[in-house]
Amino acid sequence: MSRDANGPPVRLKDIAEELNVSVMTVSKVVRGQTDVSEATRKRVLDRVRELNYQPNWIARSLAARQTFIIGLVVPDLMHSFFAEVAKGVTRKMRPRGYDVVICNSEEDAALERSEVEHLLSRQVDGLILASSQFPGEDGLFRRIEARGTPYVLIDRRFPETKAAYVGAENREIGRLATEHLIEQGAKRIGHIAGPRIATRLGRLEGYRAALAAHNIEYRDELVVEGSADEGYAAARQLLALNPRADGIVCFNDPYAVNALKAVIEAGLRIPEDVKVIGAGNVHYSDLLRVPLSTIDQKSTLTGEQAAEILLGMIGPKKRKAPKIVRIKPELVVRESTRS
Repeated sequence: MSRDANGPPVRLKDIAEELNVSVMTVSKVVRGQTDVSEATRKRVLDRVRELNYQPNWIARSLAARQTFIIGLVVPDLMHSFFAEVAKGVTRKMRPRGYDVVICNSEEDAALERSEVEHLLSRQVDGLILASSQFPGEDGLFRRIEARGTPYVLIDRRFPETKAAYVGAENREIGRLATEHLIEQGAKRIGHIAGPRIATRLGRLEGYRAALAAHNIEYRDELVVEGSADEGYAAARQLLALNPRADGIVCFNDPYAVNALKAVIEAGLRIPEDVKVIGAGNVHYSDLLRVPLSTIDQKSTLTGEQAAEILLGMIGPKKRKAPKIVRIKPELVVRESTRS
């Protein structure tokens, strides 16, 4: 509720009666919902601006027993994969009248727990998490469940929980990437593994499965953990082997970009001497000096699907069994592996 400059407080009911539309229609326009005709939307918005109407969000929350806020917790907003996920979430949430509070956990499990506690204290209606918790540790998820707050996991699945999940199968990502390098003629394929989180294990399993399927021996020295430089030092280590790696499967695209740098600095040709592939299909992958082959995880679709599931869990609706949506990853071939 707000006040007209020359009169009493303005209510949604007043605007509705003046424009000869329902209160529900005015409410939908104010909340940004899309199921209102463009002509009606314009009439309502014009009058709302004229009256300087400001919704009383506190009253709305009390009446609906909801805050109309959801939390999105991701490990790295600088990584365009998670920025695209956030775009997908907000694209679905805004038209339904929800605000999205985005928190960056910086791939720190303790910081993530703190951010989630903060969101819970704000009584958010639900959470979407790309969690940085260690595999097997479910304390954070039990805390969320104890509060009765619905949540959806994305990108990183924790089978020990009974949570809804949306994301590509990490084992399939690792398998697709490795299989592609084998098909392109690579014989000594290294793997730059990610941090010790849920996604790392699945991608390493996929790498090993593809090698086994082609009767290629797994070698410990060809698997190197990426460090804070996101792949550069790890790639140099693989290139220093004798014989060196002639193909590198990287945990994600940022790792792969730094691996490309290491290969070029070593005076080697891409893809003739060393083939490099990432995962994530981040927005700059095709703009690099050597365009990067990658595995597309459908980041925006992941965000949209997670938002749709969460919307179905919010409020007094009868809770169903947690929904699992597996996004099919797709190989994107560019110059970094193309023979």
